[in-house]
Amino acid sequence: MIDEVGELLREAAARTVLPWFNQLSAEHIVEKAPGDLVTIADQQAEEFVAAGLRRLLPGSVVVGEEAVSVDDHLLRRLRDGGRVWLVDPIDGTANFAAGRRPFVMMVALLDAGVPVASWILDPIVGSLAVAERGAGCVVDGVRLADGVSGESPPLGKLRGALALRYLPDELRARVLAGVDGLGVVLPGQHCAGREHWDIATGEQDFALFWRTLPWDHVPGTLLVREAGGVARRLDGSPYDYTDDRPGLLVARSEAAWQELREALLPAD
Repeated sequence: MIDEVGELLREAAARTVLPWFNQLSAEHIVEKAPGDLVTIADQQAEEFVAAGLRRLLPGSVVVGEEAVSVDDHLLRRLRDGGRVWLVDPIDGTANFAAGRRPFVMMVALLDAGVPVASWILDPIVGSLAVAERGAGCVVDGVRLADGVSGESPPLGKLRGALALRYLPDELRARVLAGVDGLGVVLPGQHCAGREHWDIATGEQDFALFWRTLPWDHVPGTLLVREAGGVARRLDGSPYDYTDDRPGLLVARSEAAWQELREALLPAD
């Protein structure tokens, strides 16, 4: 089924996402909430992927970002004991709507509430990252070495992204007070799935998020963990998608996570 889901995402990209890229008009874009966009491509892709996943795994439940935006009671299904698919048809919708990269398509499979597999597709280049719980992860068929980070670079050489937009003012001030000790602070890609991907492959060392919606982070945090990385809440507790609290710090290694927390989130 691992390969079948990947092929489903590729087909969905070819049929429902790429034809709309740089072809959207104003009537094809809706603001669900201030700054939170959905396009006709998001809607068509989610419908296509959801139907395909149900065929692949009869009796399974699909929880998609756009379906939840219409009926948030669907989120309760993530706590079901059976097999549940979590779908983000286009992660990075604002980028997609503006005709720029990155944006990705993401799926995760939950079994009895535990993420057991995830898929992230970059539709533009056709690159696919896949993670299986306890079995590692591959990118375009090439297995990532467990613990890609090796020895973590010192704090002054770490590079990563800080998503500051939604941080409360007091927390933002604390985080910004600690950035001088970091190597490179990136502006963020406005695409959580891509941030996780780049951490898993060693392209960057960390990312800090405030919003922790499950479709944004379940697929990518599984990828990071299977590559030897760490994804935890700001208080140090493991990331749990059923926990509605905001705040998530992801790093390529345990040592990097501890260094970053001490620098960016010093104890009061």
